[in-house]
Amino acid sequence: MYKLALAFITLSAIASAEVRQLTLQQTLEIAARQNPDVTLARLDEQRAGQGVKVAIDPFRPKIYGGSGLAETYGYPNSIDGSAPSLFQLKTDMALYDRPKRLRVASAREGARGSQFAAQAKADEVAYQAADLFLTASRTTHQRETISGQLPSLQRVVESMSAAVNEGSELPLELSRARVNLAISEERLSSAKLDQDYYEMMLAVLLGYPASDRVQPVDSDLSQTPTPPSEEEAADMALRNNRDLKQMQSNVLAKELDVRSYKSEKYPKVNLVAQYALFAKYNYVNYFQKFQRNNFQIGASITIPLVTGSAAAGLALQTYTDMQKIRVQMDQVRNRIITDTRRSYEVWEKAENIRNLSRMQLDLARQELTVLLAQNSEGRVLLSKVEQARLDEGDRWLALYDAETQVTRAKLAILRQMGTLLAVIRGGASATP
Repeated sequence: MYKLALAFITLSAIASAEVRQLTLQQTLEIAARQNPDVTLARLDEQRAGQGVKVAIDPFRPKIYGGSGLAETYGYPNSIDGSAPSLFQLKTDMALYDRPKRLRVASAREGARGSQFAAQAKADEVAYQAADLFLTASRTTHQRETISGQLPSLQRVVESMSAAVNEGSELPLELSRARVNLAISEERLSSAKLDQDYYEMMLAVLLGYPASDRVQPVDSDLSQTPTPPSEEEAADMALRNNRDLKQMQSNVLAKELDVRSYKSEKYPKVNLVAQYALFAKYNYVNYFQKFQRNNFQIGASITIPLVTGSAAAGLALQTYTDMQKIRVQMDQVRNRIITDTRRSYEVWEKAENIRNLSRMQLDLARQELTVLLAQNSEGRVLLSKVEQARLDEGDRWLALYDAETQVTRAKLAILRQMGTLLAVIRGGASATP
């Protein structure tokens, strides 16, 4: 019974799985919209925005209503700070409180910094999605190429088997042909497993269930915009880096916090107001003139005389935190410059490898053309022709891998410049 239930659950999961075919642009759009990490970053952004409402609360009026009705014996004493009444209203709000006002400004700056954090997470996830898209696309081409080579390898085995029977080839050549066929079959099996894995990982990154698969639809990746010069890219990366902007915002927020702690010595002014409706029977025996409606409004002024050491200690702690962020900002700037330089070096290497792969492909095609002509004249065995076809297929696969590495290097540079999403979405130029 347990095995039957497990089999039913497995079949249900397979039946509910969905295969989605997406272009690179669609992949990045979905990743920026529904990736779980991006969603969490946006929730943090919303929470920081709500924190501004919390910080500004002391400067918003609040009204409390209730009743202080009570049975009295003797003089009507004060209850909870107010005389007995049928109904009462109270309100209070801060009119002038410099520390709290500065904390409001700090909360607003913190909310602005959280926006940069959400944007940075979206950029990071977009690059991860692009990288997985390229990897999944490469494994698909690898599987298709190897699958197309198997008929040639099978023909080589058949040709060698006939040649061995005729005595024109050694049994060793037949064994070699069978080993080559077995190697390609194993490569095809591995390619299928890799393809399924990367399609699953791409689906998970896009916020879909792990049972789903995302199959890349070939885009014209060679049309990826060419980045500008290294100097321009580094300058643009320093201007657009979201992590750096968030740190700058955090420094501003810390500066406001330091000012708020230092301003604890300033006086504070609060608005106070109260209305009470009195019951006559509580007061008629004690006052010559009874006043039913009673209203008070005024200002509560607090002047700090001795504030203690907490404010000074908090100010020094916050200043230390601010200095740490500034050191981290220097580290981030250095990392941006070094990463940009390294990305351009990787791009140059990928371009050189692609050019070499093209030359090797041209050579393989020329060799195949010569062998085909010689085979038609009966001077070359079919096994050599089929081996040349395999070599040509491998050269095509190497060229596609090299093209993928060039595109990956370009996307890495665009990510560092902060223009990856904009370029992929609108096909905009990568130059500033």
